[in-house]
Amino acid sequence: MKRFAKITGITILRFGLLFFLFFSLPAGLWAATEPDRVEPPFWWTDMVHTRLQIMAWGENIGNTRVEIDHPGVSVKEVVAVESPNYLFIYIDIEDAMSGSFPIRFVSEGETLYAYDYELRRRDPHSRYREGLNISDAVYLLMPDRFANGDPTLDDQPGMLERADRSNPDGRHGGDLQGIINNLDHISGMGFSAIWLNPVLENNQPIYSYHGYATTDYYKIDPRFGTNEDYVRLIEKAEEKGIKIIKDIILNHCGHHHWWMDDLPSSDWIHQWDSFTRTTYRMTTIVDPHASQHDFDRMVKGWFDTNMPDLNQQNRLLAHYLKQNSVWWIEYAGIRGIRMDTQPYADRFFMSDWARYIMDEYPYFMIIGEAWIGIPAMISYYQGGKENHDGYDSHFPSVFDFALYDDIGRAFTEEPGWSAGMIRLYNTLAQDFLYPDPYNLVVFGDNHDTDRIFTKVGEDLDKLRMALTFIFTTRGIPQVYTGTELLESAYEYDGHGLLRANFPGGWPGDPVDKFTREGRTDEQNAIVDHISTLLHFRKNTPALYNGWLMQFVPEDNIYVYFRYDDTDVVMVVLNSNENDIRLDLERFREGWDGYAGGMDVLTGETYEGFDTWTIPGNAGLVLELF
Repeated sequence: MKRFAKITGITILRFGLLFFLFFSLPAGLWAATEPDRVEPPFWWTDMVHTRLQIMAWGENIGNTRVEIDHPGVSVKEVVAVESPNYLFIYIDIEDAMSGSFPIRFVSEGETLYAYDYELRRRDPHSRYREGLNISDAVYLLMPDRFANGDPTLDDQPGMLERADRSNPDGRHGGDLQGIINNLDHISGMGFSAIWLNPVLENNQPIYSYHGYATTDYYKIDPRFGTNEDYVRLIEKAEEKGIKIIKDIILNHCGHHHWWMDDLPSSDWIHQWDSFTRTTYRMTTIVDPHASQHDFDRMVKGWFDTNMPDLNQQNRLLAHYLKQNSVWWIEYAGIRGIRMDTQPYADRFFMSDWARYIMDEYPYFMIIGEAWIGIPAMISYYQGGKENHDGYDSHFPSVFDFALYDDIGRAFTEEPGWSAGMIRLYNTLAQDFLYPDPYNLVVFGDNHDTDRIFTKVGEDLDKLRMALTFIFTTRGIPQVYTGTELLESAYEYDGHGLLRANFPGGWPGDPVDKFTREGRTDEQNAIVDHISTLLHFRKNTPALYNGWLMQFVPEDNIYVYFRYDDTDVVMVVLNSNENDIRLDLERFREGWDGYAGGMDVLTGETYEGFDTWTIPGNAGLVLELF
């Protein structure tokens, strides 16, 4: 009898609960399902921008009427598009209360879809979070090739490409946990920021490891981990004084993006009668004489066969992309964005996008990739430039590709009127073109280029000098993973070789290069060189916040000073095979008032400023006293 009574009581309780739910819900809601997608999945109150776009996707959802009832939320616009399976809802949340509320999609009195939308309370400090800045040094890594911290993630259900370490262009299994496991290696060298190549879902059938063909803008690729894992990585990195920079691509997506089977509208992407590739001729954008044909081919052509070109002139897509970037900043706490292929997207959209971000986060950092080796062209894309056409990108920073080109040549070629170390001087002499040259990113290589060690002829001394320059000239230094291991590869031999696995990052690797014991003496020498310079830079504001004074190189010796009101650092780079006797009187303007200097690289002291012997193929970084 007791057992019968217990079962009966539970049954009655369940029946009563169902009865209450059935009669308390609006008519038809009990049968409603969630749309297949709602993006963004949630949002925040107290944002600067209070007009929120919500995109819903589900069968025939475009034929429904939207109902929302929540304090402070008002529906401003509902947009149906060519595809009946989309609906774009614009709501105003300026006075909205945090909390959840149902969005009902009603047709003929029946609620076909319902979604419980959440407005979270914004952290009041997030708006003023400090972004990447000139005091930082950036370590670039490709997650798939860095370290495999969780091998169970390698092959995920529903993912089109499986892991295959034998294929240089395949997925190798690196993940977010692998980065977390090896943060000490990065922070130990003195880096204060990590630029991760893209980690959003790239569910492409082949060549998906690099991350530049997004198939879901709100989801971390499950072979790297989850959204929560990404947040955990950022939190762990922050504990070690490391900021995370997110790599974002708004010019194109992957051809297996979920919306490619059901585009909202025919103008969502740029479509041609047959496949049309971009010309990659970025000069046509700023060329006052360019033809419309060349301009269109550049900005509307597809980056590759598997990368459809997005049409940012579509206002719905433009708003979607702006919000997505804000969502990741607010949700994950990233400190910067590296914008891939900046000139390829609609430039006025990119300007509006950057202003949208910076209005929301005034201390944030955005770095644009404008791969043009001409200072006049690169400067066009840094925010604040008074351009000939009135254009302002609003990007605080861009990569200094002109200086990158010179770093790859200056240390190895025969010196001449315009060759050798004078290249570095001549390019920096054009800094008047930039609105803020001290905010440019300086680098010797990245995941798309010849390795810096290759470009300096695999000469250890030349590599030291190149790194010395990168860490002591104006700008924010960036180093690509593997530089410390003397990785060498040419771009034309295949990107897979440029993006080699980090030895020790995979279970069963025969050596562990994350440890001093696993590295060669030469590799440890470069690790020590990087560590010495970056820790000195971190503690010497003159090296990141001070002015630059340079002297015209003579006899292939380049001398420059970094200085502020407190300190002076003198750098001497001798790119000759032989030792050189250097008369210091010519450089009095930089050292006047000081008695000598100590080389932070060797600990050697140089007293007086008469004549010094500068070792061949070496650099001095002198803290003056």
